[in-house]
Amino acid sequence: MVEVKRKKGESFDGMYRRFLKRVQFSGKILEAKERRFIKPEKSDSAKRKSALVALKYRRKREYLRKIGKLEEEPRRRW
Repeated sequence: MVEVKRKKGESFDGMYRRFLKRVQFSGKILEAKERRFIKPEKSDSAKRKSALVALKYRRKREYLRKIGKLEEEPRRRW
């Protein structure tokens, strides 16, 4: 945590500039920008669980497609 106290006779703008410099030198802004889009990794059990759920839905869709209750989806071209 960066702390800046106003010096005697110092304007708000001067104090604000000092605060911004301290924040920039502390590296907190850079660290926040780096972590901004990083998602935490899933644990092995969570990966396994989500894979099993996806497999379940995939099998269900395939079954419905085979018995004719689900229309064949046209392939998308990107």
